[in-house]
Amino acid sequence: MVTGSHLDSVIDGGAFDGPLGVVSALAAVDQLRAEGFEPGVPIGVGAFVEEEGSRFGMPCLGSRVAAGVLSAEKALALQDRAGVPLAAALEQAGIDPAGVGPSPLMQRMGTFVELHVEQGRGLTAPVGVASSIWPHGRFRFAFGGEANHAGTTLMEDRHDPMLTYAMTALAANKQARLAGARATFGRVSVEPNGTNAVPSQVTAWLDARAADTETLELLLAAITKQAIERAERDGTTLEVTAESVSPIVNFPTGLRDRLVNVLDGAPVLPTGAGHDAGVFSDAGIPTAMLFVRNPTGISHSPAEYAEQDDCLAGVDALAAVLKDLAK
Repeated sequence: MVTGSHLDSVIDGGAFDGPLGVVSALAAVDQLRAEGFEPGVPIGVGAFVEEEGSRFGMPCLGSRVAAGVLSAEKALALQDRAGVPLAAALEQAGIDPAGVGPSPLMQRMGTFVELHVEQGRGLTAPVGVASSIWPHGRFRFAFGGEANHAGTTLMEDRHDPMLTYAMTALAANKQARLAGARATFGRVSVEPNGTNAVPSQVTAWLDARAADTETLELLLAAITKQAIERAERDGTTLEVTAESVSPIVNFPTGLRDRLVNVLDGAPVLPTGAGHDAGVFSDAGIPTAMLFVRNPTGISHSPAEYAEQDDCLAGVDALAAVLKDLAK
């Protein structure tokens, strides 16, 4: 049995998303050892890297490689924004890329339990149990236009991809609200990126999430349709590429209910955030998640927060769950 989470964060992220699960796992194991508990199966602690995909663009990169769902060849070829491949980054850090690949521990992983700070305001108790992870994906929208002089080019003569992108961002916001889903353009690259120049290229990355696969697909289709229609009016081009798509994860109800009983009826709730637990669940490992209350709901921000008493309640809850599962 393995418990843990990830250590990385997003750019300008907070202190709890990921590390709370790793620290709580170590604390829970220490608590069981102090009690003199002897598990019937080994308990391991996992600390995964690049779960956010902030540098190399692939969410849950560490757990995907460990689970064997992403080949070492594809992982090592991934590049960061500066064009540095993962293989080169590992070498620079003194790590041999030849060691990248599926973890042999996967064959011994009977259960995976991840504790994570909640990333919304749905949890009113200190600790809750996850029911599912929404399907989600990252999509690259490449808008092509014609570079020109900002001062001399008539407005009606422009082929400005920034206008097409701007309308697409507004369309994403509207369509997500109508669908009860989530759509975010959080990263944009502009060329030539000059104050006095009409752009020739705008590349934007859409993060889209929904409660079910059909809603996610319809959301993406609606956003793309409006983007194409606007591109035709602007005289620009559009190419949409799915960089990563994660299906819905429904955690096993038997395991989930077992955790709820161990925790005296802890509340159950879904999450719109992706997690390493989703990767292991898709790989066929019986998987469960615990959430620690977030009083503000703010996440992926320095303002991310969880009360110390709730964090300690999370450690107690995780220790109780591990103790029950490792009898």
